[in-house]
Amino acid sequence: MRVVVVGSGNVAESLAQAIAEADGLELVQVYARNEERGRKVAELAKSEWSNTSLAEADLYLISVSDNAVAECAKKLHTPENAVVAHTAGCCPIDSLAPHTHRAVFYPFQTFSIGRKVDFTKGYIFLEGATDHALGVVEEVAHRLTSKVEMADSARRAVIHLSGVFACNFANAMYANAAEVLASAGLPFDIVAPVIEETAKKAVEVLNPAATQTGPARRGDTQTLDRHRAMLAERPRTQEIYDKISEDICERTKISKSC
Repeated sequence: MRVVVVGSGNVAESLAQAIAEADGLELVQVYARNEERGRKVAELAKSEWSNTSLAEADLYLISVSDNAVAECAKKLHTPENAVVAHTAGCCPIDSLAPHTHRAVFYPFQTFSIGRKVDFTKGYIFLEGATDHALGVVEEVAHRLTSKVEMADSARRAVIHLSGVFACNFANAMYANAAEVLASAGLPFDIVAPVIEETAKKAVEVLNPAATQTGPARRGDTQTLDRHRAMLAERPRTQEIYDKISEDICERTKISKSC
């Protein structure tokens, strides 16, 4: 199965490397507008880069920002029977028009430049406009992980939203914790074991609400007030603290006085 990865961002970098290393798949090209990043991704995946001449392949994986998918798809001139797929969570399959054999290949994971992702641990969600398109992306997905599921646009949007809460928002909370620690000259690694244990419990129990701890969960208003006072000179962070504490109180029904 010959594959071209279109793009040079976070997802493209990890996906290109995974495809290049997978049995039964051949990464024939990284096709990207940004020469510096395109060459870097191609080098990591031991493949070729181009921004002018598109190689022939069975599957073209468009891995660009959601708002650029449709424009990118229109500019790709692919072989008649080739499959064109995008990797976006909230982008509909029809954004790949006018390609007949269009599909969605959505790896549900967090990607960062310079970090190699183990695809075997995560899900890949698929959608296909034709049987041929679905068959091709299924074969490629199963070469990367055993966790392959079907998901139309509506279901994929829900999955993507859950990831924003579990990953993006959680990481923003880590950043707030780092700032609080830094204000007292303390290093972030102090809170690292707490992050690891919290995530471990949530995954093992599969019911995060049941493993909730902390002053809002206990209805400890004295501690909540002390924390608010500590954040008095940081009103934006104090507002975040209040909103999340209120959500925990409401969710656990411990105390309406939070």
